[in-house]
Amino acid sequence: MEKLIPRHNEILQELDKKDYVLVQELCEKYNVSSVTIRKDLNYLESLGLLFRNHGGASKHVRYAYEKNVDEKENINVEAKQSIAKAALKLIEENDCIILASGTTMHYLARMLVNFGRLTVLTSSLRVALELCNNPNINIIQLGGEVRKSSTSIVGSISETILAQFSCNKLFLGVDGIDMEFGISTSNAAEAHLNQLMIECSDKVMILADSSKLNKKGFGKISSLDKIDYLITDDGILGEDKKKLEEIGLSVITK
Repeated sequence: MEKLIPRHNEILQELDKKDYVLVQELCEKYNVSSVTIRKDLNYLESLGLLFRNHGGASKHVRYAYEKNVDEKENINVEAKQSIAKAALKLIEENDCIILASGTTMHYLARMLVNFGRLTVLTSSLRVALELCNNPNINIIQLGGEVRKSSTSIVGSISETILAQFSCNKLFLGVDGIDMEFGISTSNAAEAHLNQLMIECSDKVMILADSSKLNKKGFGKISSLDKIDYLITDDGILGEDKKKLEEIGLSVITK
């Protein structure tokens, strides 16, 4: 490996602690210009030690890419199950809720097997099938184009149906949560449907494991100020949790 100067090593150590660094913060810390810090970051990226992005750098790629639902089922399983269990506590009998698509929603739907009276509107075929095991739940399945990679419904037909309803809670999975960009997903059509779900819901709950923090998907869903709760795992950094709470989110960690 190429020789690194002390400042380079310190920047990498900082990344190990918080997963990302900002150019402005590094300038103040080392009393050097932004040009110098950007050269440092570009050099470290050329060595494969970090990933550059607007305003700083991160330890991991900050863009979320689309994965097949079967692949997602095997990623962060324990964290997703814990998140779903925490989300279950926010559902009350006689609620009218939306369960969007995503593997964490599958776990949440399974946990509703013995729940009382409930109305659930969903874009997920798998969620609807899981809920069929509970005779107390009234299921409204959105119709339209099927995204086979996620076994969910998207498109104009589903959007037209969705506009006819008003729900008190939305449970939504995302591919990325970024302090500036907001919440996002890797599919533009799904992002647009999720936008409409937020518009017809009184409260919005995001279910996302901590690996989704400081990442962006292709399709923006909304800014963070439209979110009421983030339910995540205890891998979330204290600094990120504090920033989200300052925006106004209630952060629940499990």
